[in-house]
Amino acid sequence: MFSLIKLIRNGDTIGALMFILSGCFVVFVCSPVHELAHAWAAYKLGDDTAKRDGRLTFNPLKHIDPIGMLMILVFGFGYAKPVPVNFGRLHNPKRDGALVALAGPTSNIVMSFILGFGYVALQKLFMTTQAQAVEIISVFFFYGAYINIALAVFNLLPIPPLDGSKILAGILPDKVYWKYMQYERYAMILVLVLLFTNILDVPLIFLENLLMNLVLFVPKLIFGM
Repeated sequence: MFSLIKLIRNGDTIGALMFILSGCFVVFVCSPVHELAHAWAAYKLGDDTAKRDGRLTFNPLKHIDPIGMLMILVFGFGYAKPVPVNFGRLHNPKRDGALVALAGPTSNIVMSFILGFGYVALQKLFMTTQAQAVEIISVFFFYGAYINIALAVFNLLPIPPLDGSKILAGILPDKVYWKYMQYERYAMILVLVLLFTNILDVPLIFLENLLMNLVLFVPKLIFGM
């Protein structure tokens, strides 16, 4: 919200518009696809709980959490309604639970690649046409790709209740994992403190930029950029 106010005060209308659109993009596209990926993976691995709950859909209204949506629009980060998973119905609860968790961040990386491809293609077109509209649209594609990378990186943090902690459950011995989960109530508070104090900024931005460069590598190779 403060970033939006700053953009408006500086007269950066395009920047403000992109900020608003990127927030809406997260709420109505990124987060729903992320949750749909969890639901689809669970269904394919034996659990139809999410399907019966109506979550196996692209319809954002089925995935949006009102408070989480408001947080995304105001603070720039938030959450969607978690997909219900009955681990007892999965073919291999330990392994498949980790795969269900991994499906969400993977969907964000796939979306990032698609949007990154569009960004590079539009940049190539802009070099030829010099059309301002093409450049503006390409910037939105870039924001969309980067947002998805940021969501993937954040969700892969091995901290409860993020997806990374559930992926960790499929790797660690059960005794070690349950010992780790005893600190779940403190973990998210720690993450929020680290986010608000910007302590996580350096490692997160490093990983986001690294993944973004990897995502754009193939499109740039194809378009000769």
